[in-house]
Amino acid sequence: MLRGQTLRSVRLVGLRRASVHPFRCYSVNSDLVDKYKAKLEQKAKELGLNSIEQLKTTLKDDIEKAKKEFSAVDPLAELEEYEKRMAAEEKGKSKTIKVRSPIDKETPPAPYKTLESYIDVNKVKELPRKEIELIWRARFQNKERTLHAVLNDLQFSNMYANAFKCPSFILPLPKDGDGYEMHFVQWSFVGPSTTHCMLTTVAEYKLHKEYAKPHTTLMFHQELTDKGIVLMNGHCEQESSLTMDEAQLLVLNVQRFYGAQVEKGVAEKKLALLRSFTSGDESFNIEELVKEATTFE
Repeated sequence: MLRGQTLRSVRLVGLRRASVHPFRCYSVNSDLVDKYKAKLEQKAKELGLNSIEQLKTTLKDDIEKAKKEFSAVDPLAELEEYEKRMAAEEKGKSKTIKVRSPIDKETPPAPYKTLESYIDVNKVKELPRKEIELIWRARFQNKERTLHAVLNDLQFSNMYANAFKCPSFILPLPKDGDGYEMHFVQWSFVGPSTTHCMLTTVAEYKLHKEYAKPHTTLMFHQELTDKGIVLMNGHCEQESSLTMDEAQLLVLNVQRFYGAQVEKGVAEKKLALLRSFTSGDESFNIEELVKEATTFE
């Protein structure tokens, strides 16, 4: 729905180091000896031999070959190599930023995801900005239909101020040279450090109003503004007809219109369109909107 979406947190299951147990020795039962003696005697008869000793002599070469193959494997050497590898992995874990922090079982889940849902915020705060950017990009590198970005805190503060004054807007999306499809933009200030921006088609919004399901949701996390950055991640629904290129174009225009600054002459028209739409001004010009959305200066 075009409101704050309830998002469940996911925990990571930690890997435990495997332990190696010593072998135990057991006494050999006499029945067991008799059982294998009978089998050996039967095998000797099958080969036309008179005794187990003749069987040993006949199969001597095969037995020696099997012994050599078994001796070629040094279990102690393999165990030593395994322990070295485990020790190296344990040492590396202390320097690794966890993707998600464990969540206290007694703490009820939040109705929306925060930055802590994706990375360990306390540990990340100790890192320089460049490393934080690398961790954030790596977090979504192999995720399908995801969007992510690292914004300057001043850039986002300008977007936030414009979004607060103009929480809804429309944006055109070119459709294969066959005109434009209009998309509805709605901002939601769900928490002290979390802001959502949701996009759906105008046709979907007209049909379902505030219950319309967004095809793309963006989340802006403001927990690291003291580091000069705001982290953004988003998702374009799989069942949406939008391609990722189209979703990225819409997100780019969200940034261009809401991140516009008054002091820049080129931004004045975009801000005027935002305010005109919000106030319900009858002079709001769709052609001017299309021109501003499709002209990149």
